[in-house]
Amino acid sequence: MTGKLLAFEWWMCRGRLAACVMALALSGGALAEDNPRDPYEGFNRSMFAVNEAVDKYAAKPVAQVYDKAVPLAVKAGVGNFFGNAGDLWIGVNSALQGKFADAGTDLGRLLVNSTIGIFGLFDVASELGLERHDEDFGQTLAVWGVSDGGYLFWPIIGPRTARDTAGWAVDSYVDPALGMRPIAIRNSLAVLRFVDIRASLLPSDTVVEEAAIDKYAYIRDAYLQRRRNQVFDGRPPRLDD
Repeated sequence: MTGKLLAFEWWMCRGRLAACVMALALSGGALAEDNPRDPYEGFNRSMFAVNEAVDKYAAKPVAQVYDKAVPLAVKAGVGNFFGNAGDLWIGVNSALQGKFADAGTDLGRLLVNSTIGIFGLFDVASELGLERHDEDFGQTLAVWGVSDGGYLFWPIIGPRTARDTAGWAVDSYVDPALGMRPIAIRNSLAVLRFVDIRASLLPSDTVVEEAAIDKYAYIRDAYLQRRRNQVFDGRPPRLDD
């Protein structure tokens, strides 16, 4: 039942995000608050509270059971499988950003891991020195000059900017796992990936709880800093004071 609920929420979010972003953009003057990086803070904190409740009573307990019950080798295989499924789109985004050498590496990883790595269950490509990159359409939009558009927090999906919300919608649309049929397999894969990602974040829970006086602000600032580093490949320019 929990798996079906998470899958339902995931797909409902996909269909409504674009409308939400447009509504927020149109009402930006009314919603704007003191922090220029977080102009929709009131809305975001409400969504953060919803997400905390969903995480506490559904996502985290399921992830904890998964983390304890599933052998490490199996969890590694799950992560490798979904990583391999995303390498093609990563390669496309690398090319769209003008990083053609990286795009060749991404496609090489897909070829090696899909064959020698048995459909991506084993990350043979990394052992051969083919580096895994981390590109998505939100980063591509940033490279093309699209501004952040303000910070947003979505239940289940988590932190995004307006630009990265649009990028996430495109990433989801072309995601091969989310395009599979029959629907039961698609939903099962979506839930498995969600739970696997949540389980991988369990070690960071204690760090966040202990370090953050304001958990919402801590996650927001960490996300924006990490996102900036991703866009600039770890070499962001100095911000003006």
